[in-house]
Amino acid sequence: MAKKKKLSKQAYETRLVELQIELVKLQEWVKKTGLKVVVIFEGRDAAGKGGVIKRIMEKLNPRVCRVVALDKPTERERTQWYFQRYAAHLPAAGEIVLFDRSWYNRAGVERVMGFCSNEEYEEFMRSCPEFERMLQRSGIVLVKYWFSVSDEEQEKRFLERVNTPIKRWKFSPMDLESRSRWAEYSQAKDRMFAYTDTKDSPWWVVEADDKKSARINCISHFLKQIPYEEIEYPELELPPLNQEGYIRAPIESQNFVPDEAAELKK
Repeated sequence: MAKKKKLSKQAYETRLVELQIELVKLQEWVKKTGLKVVVIFEGRDAAGKGGVIKRIMEKLNPRVCRVVALDKPTERERTQWYFQRYAAHLPAAGEIVLFDRSWYNRAGVERVMGFCSNEEYEEFMRSCPEFERMLQRSGIVLVKYWFSVSDEEQEKRFLERVNTPIKRWKFSPMDLESRSRWAEYSQAKDRMFAYTDTKDSPWWVVEADDKKSARINCISHFLKQIPYEEIEYPELELPPLNQEGYIRAPIESQNFVPDEAAELKK
């Protein structure tokens, strides 16, 4: 099979700006109309979920659109109804919530690594579709993305994380386990899809071997899931700056950050 041509940097950056402008329009529409939007990002480790989330958030208001990336549950949370800690982060009217991994942890890492019992896993598979129908009946728009990456590309990205100082923090012992249990994770994903890829709440698969293409494809698709209109802003005219009666404090009385950049300009 011929290798797919990767998206050029120039084409990527041009299209990304266009999409980010549309994301701002969507944000303002959500805010004005009181929509409640949840987007779930799941997939293989190093599949590029974080990169897409970063580009979505880049130009948006964090008071309207926020990211939820929960750590492992506390002892108290382990005794709660499983969906309880996720429900606490659901959006109010006029908000968008991006889940960087979600309640589907139970169908993936918890199942494969033995962090939940068989009974807890089976109950999740039974109750998850109903939980999502409840969310949708309450007026929440739910969109689910699964990022698919080949084992060759995942290995390349893992090695990059290990050997790059600014990316080393991204690599964890769980990443090693995900490599050694590739087949188990694949089986868990297939069963998860069999139960939760429903007509009302489908999974959308993002091919993610090419990061730039994955970002463009995912954001473009997301924008098409919610009908929105551009909000017309009233024309504004800045009033003249009135400095009457103000005397600036002496420059010498203030502490300034050293201008290290001046050396770089030489």
